[in-house]
Amino acid sequence: MNPSEQYAKAFAGKKVAIIGDLVADQFLKGTIARVSREAPVFILRHEETETRCGAAANAAANVASLGGEPLLVGVIGDDANGKLLTKALAEKGIGADRVVTDAGLLTTTKIRVLAGQHYAGKQQVIRIDHENDEPISAETAGKLRANLTAACEAADAVIISDYNYGVADPEIAAPVSEICRTRRIPLVIDSRFRLASFAGASSATPNLDEFEQIAGVGLTDAECDSVREKLGFASLLVTCGNAGVLLLEQGKEPARYPAVGPLEPIDVTGAGDTVIAAYAMALASGFAPAKAARIANHAGGIVVMKKGTATVSIDELVGSLGTDAQAETANK
Repeated sequence: MNPSEQYAKAFAGKKVAIIGDLVADQFLKGTIARVSREAPVFILRHEETETRCGAAANAAANVASLGGEPLLVGVIGDDANGKLLTKALAEKGIGADRVVTDAGLLTTTKIRVLAGQHYAGKQQVIRIDHENDEPISAETAGKLRANLTAACEAADAVIISDYNYGVADPEIAAPVSEICRTRRIPLVIDSRFRLASFAGASSATPNLDEFEQIAGVGLTDAECDSVREKLGFASLLVTCGNAGVLLLEQGKEPARYPAVGPLEPIDVTGAGDTVIAAYAMALASGFAPAKAARIANHAGGIVVMKKGTATVSIDELVGSLGTDAQAETANK
């Protein structure tokens, strides 16, 4: 078996529970036709609006595209965007039976307006966010806890995807940690600026800004590892943009992996979701954190070269890892 093909075989059928904030990522595309007579602004002629899986839903989409089985737990509103997100999930082969619909909540939606002139590429000119401001009801929270317990009991690994929209708060996530410890399965956290609230999980994938908010700026790798230890994580995978990733692992020297592919990304939208999905899939497959970090680094390098919220297929990942393995062999 080709060394890179072992990943496809290992990933096949792995169940990953994803608990967190679900977002409808919408891309509104149009052509700039003329300047308005009402104000000095361009008029955008609408062409289409596409809804994709965002945030925790995007992590689930990446698990599915890598050959795994995502067990998605979250909340959506009983609104048009919630229905569009459910449709987008179904198109990716992701079941929504553990997703709670609450008529009192608004489906979090991010609308990216992409504009351009005729026969020219379209660029993002503004993003419009519709965020839910209502707290999750006791009834919905109870359903969430039941669904996340069932998902975690069936999973090979668990992802908590916290975008600070109310679902993946430490209180709701607390029982998840206990289940993962009892079952001895990896629990990986992606939290926007409150990573310390999830201390004690197996691992996490903060970006550099999120890590530096906790640790400070300009730390050495050894000092970064001391922060990992204080937070109580067995490992941390810090994504550093075009500088690649930094793996901090208990009992081992910090390791850096250079960025894969071009250093100028096309679009970084949702790249963190891809990284945590690939990382969790690798850990669920029994790979050591160092190998899982390398896999996640390749997945991230592939997805940032795609436009919009995107996924990485298992074939793309295996191809990228195979090229890397051939380069390593040639240099020996």
